Amino acid sequence: MIESHVAPSTMLLDRGKLALLAAVLALTARAADITVVLEFDGPYSDRSIGEMKHEVEGILKDSGHTFDWRTRSQAAGQSYENLVLVKFKGKCVMEPVGYLYDERGPLAFTHSTDGALQPFSEVECDKVTTSVRGAMFGSDFARGDLLLGRALGRVLAHELVHILRNSKKHDPDGVEKPALSGAELIAPDLPHK
Repeated sequence: MIESHVAPSTMLLDRGKLALLAAVLALTARAADITVVLEFDGPYSDRSIGEMKHEVEGILKDSGHTFDWRTRSQAAGQSYENLVLVKFKGKCVMEPVGYLYDERGPLAFTHSTDGALQPFSEVECDKVTTSVRGAMFGSDFARGDLLLGRALGRVLAHELVHILRNSKKHDPDGVEKPALSGAELIAPDLPHK
């Protein structure tokens, strides 16, 4: 005979608590309404991409949107109601030794057709990395992956704002400025409108 050290009423109470917790979680859990598919044509840092996602979600937390992040291979063969495809070109890693790269031009852009914005963006990782590296100082180099992720998050959030608003309009402040400096890309705080 097996003895139970838990009284039956306690087991029911624990099951009741679990059922209540499950119900609360089901009510508060909200499915993501936008799937962001990430495609990389070069190497990338998982740590930077994790920080990028965190930064985007923080910047857009008041937008009313939630995001589901997928790689292109994870999204293959699936259908999604609201999908944004973001292609990352170049190296999305902070390499120990810098390399020369022309950082002029946009860090990212969103495609448009007949003036209407499309849910397809491209991020120029080499340009972002060069901009970030130029703003780093001292102990910043020890956390280069996180700073690159923060910068990629701000660049991507900028493009997502264009897509969500269906507007090419820029604002004078925050992530919606027409251009962000390397220092603004890695600053601990970037004023958000």
